[in-house]
Amino acid sequence: MIVVTTPTGQIGSRLVRRLLDGGEEVRVIVRDASRLDDRVREQVEVVSGTHDDPAVLDKALPGADALFWLVPPNPRAPSAEAHYVHFAREGAAAVARHGVGHVVGVSSAGHGWPTPAGVLSAAFAMDAELATSGAAYRALSMPFYMENVLRQLDAVQGQNAFYLTCAGDQPLATIATRDIAAVAAGLLTDLSWAGQENLPVFGPDRLTPDGMAEVMSQELGHPVAYRRMALDDYASLLRSQGAAEQAVKDVTDAFAAQDHGIYDADWASAEPTATDFRTWCREVLKPAADAHTAAAARTAS
Repeated sequence: MIVVTTPTGQIGSRLVRRLLDGGEEVRVIVRDASRLDDRVREQVEVVSGTHDDPAVLDKALPGADALFWLVPPNPRAPSAEAHYVHFAREGAAAVARHGVGHVVGVSSAGHGWPTPAGVLSAAFAMDAELATSGAAYRALSMPFYMENVLRQLDAVQGQNAFYLTCAGDQPLATIATRDIAAVAAGLLTDLSWAGQENLPVFGPDRLTPDGMAEVMSQELGHPVAYRRMALDDYASLLRSQGAAEQAVKDVTDAFAAQDHGIYDADWASAEPTATDFRTWCREVLKPAADAHTAAAARTAS
């Protein structure tokens, strides 16, 4: 039995489908079961609730061979680290109580970074807590998600631009969420591994943001430029959207660490995954951009 948290998220939903297609028994922890795909709901065991609740974990983990762990974001938490550590402490205690042998967690690349890195440091603290469970543990250590670009469809389609805080001429490590799900599925279905390790999971490209813009232009069929945003300007944007000061600090510290090379050491040792940025643009970004444009046209008519 494999237990999956966040089964309706970008990674969790892909993971569940992979596991079911492989004939695995799957139990999911989900806050709102109505968000599960109908086909998925028919094939999994459902435990309703959140996985920081010991009572929910005590329903979900009996008989589990492995657990997929991902902490959902909560911008209203006192801090990212407090949020991640709270979830991880409950998870580690429940894993120990129920003797779950293997845990795969979604973390960040850059373990051992010497300065505070906001949300990324919170993920490292989560890993340390989960390691206390005694289970074999793999911290999937990822860089910048390609799917983050989807949050900028208004800019990509309306302004012919996308924005990050890093230098346009420096390579940016990226990963597609479907590749994260593929790596997680492999670990969860072959439990021959042991010990506790960080596992870098990186895509095959070494593109700069300027290079990403060039690929996006080619695949979308219209110009897309990369525009660098100063960290202070990004912080002001977050505040204008209602973010609390700690949330602003957690995000901007993470971006500052990204800009200064927090991913580099793991990038050097990672075995590349399958999905390059061009393929992702063709298969994910282009359909999303077309749907975005069609929705905008319907609204305007």
